[in-house]
Amino acid sequence: MCNKLAKVNFEQWNGFKGDRWKEKIDVRNFISMNYTPYDGDASFLEGPTEATDKLWGKLQQLQKEERAKGGVLDMETEVVTGITAYGPGYIDEDMKDLEQVVGLQTDKPLKRAFMPYGGIKMAEQACETYGYHVSDKIKDIFNNYEFKTHNQGVFDIYTPEMKRARHNKILTGLPDTYGRGRIVGDYRRVALYGIDFLIAGKEKDFAACDRQGMRRYDFQLREEIADQIRALKKMKEMAQIYGFDISQPAKNAKEAFQWLYFGYLAAIKTQNGAAMSVGRVSTFLDIYIKRDMEAGILTEEEAQELVDHMTMKFRMVKFARIPSYNQLFSGDPVWATLEVGGMGQDGRSMVTKTDYRFLHTLENMGPSPEPNLTVLYTERLPKNFKDYASHISIETSSIQYENDDAMRPVWGDDYSICCCVSATQTGKEMQFFGARANLAKCLLYAINGGVDCKSKDQVGPAYTPITSEYLDYDEVMAKYDKMMEWLAGLYVNVLNLIQYMHDKYYYEASQMALIDTDVRRTFATGIAGFSHVVDSLSAIKYAKVKTIRDENGLVVDFETTGDFPKYGNDDDRADDIAVWLLQTFMKKLKKHHTYRESEPTTSILTITSNVVYGKATGALPDGRKAGAPLSPGANPSYGAEQNGLLASLNSVAKLPYEWALDGISNTQTINPDAIGHTPEERINNLVNVMDGYFSQGAHHLNVNVFGTEKLLDAMEHPEKEEYANFTIRVSGYAVKFIDLTREQQLDVIARTCHDRM
Repeated sequence: MCNKLAKVNFEQWNGFKGDRWKEKIDVRNFISMNYTPYDGDASFLEGPTEATDKLWGKLQQLQKEERAKGGVLDMETEVVTGITAYGPGYIDEDMKDLEQVVGLQTDKPLKRAFMPYGGIKMAEQACETYGYHVSDKIKDIFNNYEFKTHNQGVFDIYTPEMKRARHNKILTGLPDTYGRGRIVGDYRRVALYGIDFLIAGKEKDFAACDRQGMRRYDFQLREEIADQIRALKKMKEMAQIYGFDISQPAKNAKEAFQWLYFGYLAAIKTQNGAAMSVGRVSTFLDIYIKRDMEAGILTEEEAQELVDHMTMKFRMVKFARIPSYNQLFSGDPVWATLEVGGMGQDGRSMVTKTDYRFLHTLENMGPSPEPNLTVLYTERLPKNFKDYASHISIETSSIQYENDDAMRPVWGDDYSICCCVSATQTGKEMQFFGARANLAKCLLYAINGGVDCKSKDQVGPAYTPITSEYLDYDEVMAKYDKMMEWLAGLYVNVLNLIQYMHDKYYYEASQMALIDTDVRRTFATGIAGFSHVVDSLSAIKYAKVKTIRDENGLVVDFETTGDFPKYGNDDDRADDIAVWLLQTFMKKLKKHHTYRESEPTTSILTITSNVVYGKATGALPDGRKAGAPLSPGANPSYGAEQNGLLASLNSVAKLPYEWALDGISNTQTINPDAIGHTPEERINNLVNVMDGYFSQGAHHLNVNVFGTEKLLDAMEHPEKEEYANFTIRVSGYAVKFIDLTREQQLDVIARTCHDRM
């Protein structure tokens, strides 16, 4: 829809260049016309202010109390969350005047809201897990007055086949018990245009979809726009609770930060999605900072304080989660992903001083998993910035890198990372999130005729199983192809059902209000067990694999004789199988109709759920034992990498991004001595590694720089002060290592720590 509005010229826009963005909502054009690239070094950065130190000190104290209480400091049990459900809240009432960016999810810091619309039973369970009792009044309303939720809607219409697949974890991590997330509202719009301008745009869109012969989706769209307008009005009310009027554009940098944060706050007050990303805000905010500095009303110290305080708020985002969720996504992640770097379509670097400022928060306030800081990387980024990012990686292990040269041609130069590694065009798109298909288990189903070797259930189609003692490659491949065909169809059907019910019962009005009405939708799927399938097929092809059967003839283990090429060693024999696997499964997904004509994509990404998936997966021909964790994301299997870091990176880089537009997650741990013996040497070598890796078209890299000894000591001595904020990159996100379960800590320790390039 066209959102062109009557041209206005707010006084808050004085000093800004361009006209197009004034006539219609177009933040990208505003940024392009007004930002100033920065190719200098980090010497301009300022340390934390006294206010920052005091507030961060208080927050760290609260985080310690939270950990001492089992991971949850406080939970709401009386008030159902909403944009205006609470009065003003501060980190510390006595220090509220120190906060440059205000606003909490609830009335107290780190207190988790009660969010029943995704599923009342889930919300109750989340509370009860930590010793809280939900108000009987709320229970009565949701349980006795036919107040339907997303979760109930899904389970009402699940088929028996879907339930079996879910129960046996060949489809797992499905967003049927939590908010789907992965929708990035363009929170910058609140600052640039003010709420009234945005409401006027949505009202025009509402009027435009009044046509003769309206059908079901026309009705749905009109209801959604009406909900969006209502959410925008509520945002104004919320801001007024804190004493701000966001009906008009922000007039200075402080207001720009605050207005933007209010938009994000509305999202996290109303949705508990698995990923609640902030988006690409640094270059936008830099424009306001620079204008204020040139006007003499803002200093560098004050600018850094604004960045630090907003980052502090992102570090505080919390949701009430159920135990099964915490097993899948360990460490209490939110994926408040925030991007820096990247290049513009016009060839200019989009690195600004504020990109440095956001990375600098990891020095001013120490390492932290949130926000999930992501560098949009290309070899063409200014050398100074690449060096600084490399320095931050080495010191904190808290940031990830994604290939801007791969993503920009697909998503443009104003995309955000909407979860761990998945791109989406800011303010133009949303993503239907969809968990993982366990392709390793699917291979076992192909061998056993659809029978699950763990549960003994007939889950897949009752195709003829393999009866031979030794596996024949061609026979396995033919049966595996058929079983993947079944799984792809079932997977899409399950997700279609979930997305329909989520739109119906838990619609993300606050986020969608800050996205164009005529929205592009992508349909995210994912692959688990990737490297194990590759190595297993390689073992069957190049070695000799004997089946070991139970008393009923079911294959429960394998005996592999002889050597075979393994993915992760820059060996095309294995790596070609990896490319085949990705392309084949994606082609099968594309055959099926997707909800609201969304565009199917896939990812090779498991997060920490590789442990849960592994428990449900039997032994595999590659040598992995039954119940052992699967290798995370697109990482090679544990112990498979024999030729050093670069060979491993080369294997992953061969996977074509165009076949996995939802992302290809690669997490690597490097011993500091492997990349150099001085800080300068380490910085240069890490930059060279990333330049080489991403120039091959690789999509993603998590960088950890520490030795296994540190992980072992942190696991055994979590009480040490040095480990309170010890942050590591896992699969697509960062986490405080001591917040992982022991089982997951052991999994991280078992991963390859490269001691040579």
